[in-house]
Amino acid sequence: MSSILIRNIRAVDTDTDMVTDVLISEGKIAEVSEGITDTADTVIDGTGLVLMPSLFDMHVHFRDPGLEYKEDILTGCAAALAGGVTGVLAMPNTKPPCDNPETIRYIIDKAKGTGVEVYPVGCITNGMSGNGLCDFEALKDAGCICISDDGRPVENAEMMRKALELSNENGLLVASHCEDLSIINGGIMNKGETSRKLGVKGMDRASEDYITAREMILASSVDARIHICHVSTKGSAAMIRFAKSQGVKVTCETAPHYFMLTDKLLEKRDADYRMNPPLRTPEDVEAIKAAIKDGTIDCIITDHAPHAAYEKADFETAPNGVVGLETSLAATLTALYHTGEISLNKVVELMCVNPRKILGLDIPSIKAGSTADLVIADIDRKWTVEPEKLHSKSHNTVFKGMELTGKVLKTISKGEVVFTCE
Repeated sequence: MSSILIRNIRAVDTDTDMVTDVLISEGKIAEVSEGITDTADTVIDGTGLVLMPSLFDMHVHFRDPGLEYKEDILTGCAAALAGGVTGVLAMPNTKPPCDNPETIRYIIDKAKGTGVEVYPVGCITNGMSGNGLCDFEALKDAGCICISDDGRPVENAEMMRKALELSNENGLLVASHCEDLSIINGGIMNKGETSRKLGVKGMDRASEDYITAREMILASSVDARIHICHVSTKGSAAMIRFAKSQGVKVTCETAPHYFMLTDKLLEKRDADYRMNPPLRTPEDVEAIKAAIKDGTIDCIITDHAPHAAYEKADFETAPNGVVGLETSLAATLTALYHTGEISLNKVVELMCVNPRKILGLDIPSIKAGSTADLVIADIDRKWTVEPEKLHSKSHNTVFKGMELTGKVLKTISKGEVVFTCE
């Protein structure tokens, strides 16, 4: 295994921000100090650049098995590495759904050697049908660390309560897609002024708020952990903040599009701006930013959801979802760091540390002895998102044509450079 010496780089962790040299050997950080004199196989000039622990995205859809025309594990991992991500939590709405040990093992095996640790999420209910709970112990034994029916909610509250109760016994995190399907009732975007203007059916925010409240009540009733996926409304953020103050074991996530963009973009009638939950209002955007800043929201994810171009061609019938792995760090830096909303230390906490902490995984750091899972970025580099240049099979990005500030230059996984920006 080759050694790497990174000279004169700004090293940023949750509790450090300093210019230093970093020596990597045998897959680990060997030394962090100024003026390292050791020789190395590769020497990188880090002047003007930032080094941080690699990102972990705890909400992606890799579509494999069964829907590989949208994405597969290999292309999903390539997109991840281009975004500085070396670990992901892959949601279970594949075809067939990830509700059995064989599918869990297939995903883990296919991801080996990619440089990305892929953790498959097991289904809560058989086939994500809502009919009966999966064998959680069998899923765990196969390598599962989280269960969810993400892509749809668990409609039966008692079934969800039972899953949460069992999670205390099996140690699996329960993650919830908070949506009431009866309230949604065929809606395709946020219900409000823009949906009325376009004459299309809206998705009332009560859908997300109601199930968010339900999940926290159920979790509290059995003293279990609950993770709320892709928070998008001011109401959900406020309820989660209150629940945390009352000792409820709740964590949550949001995605860059929810603190950057609003439903006004849907006036273009372009389905690339449609996802679930949908883009909301300026009030919601500000509420999500506030929840990030005060610690209510624990982590930033992408909900990377690839779809083929022909599927996204019709605004009203297209499936929901957007890709995001290759833009998440840049979008977060653009919207939150360069605007002075949060520090780089907070970016590391939200995108590198907290996801792994929530899942009970080892957390890389920029300290001697740590596994060398790292990102080198030019945080001031401006670039325009060109969908056709993305590594994902699908190009349905909300950031197309947008100028972002901050670019991943190299991704290092277990001491090996696995991505270099062209």
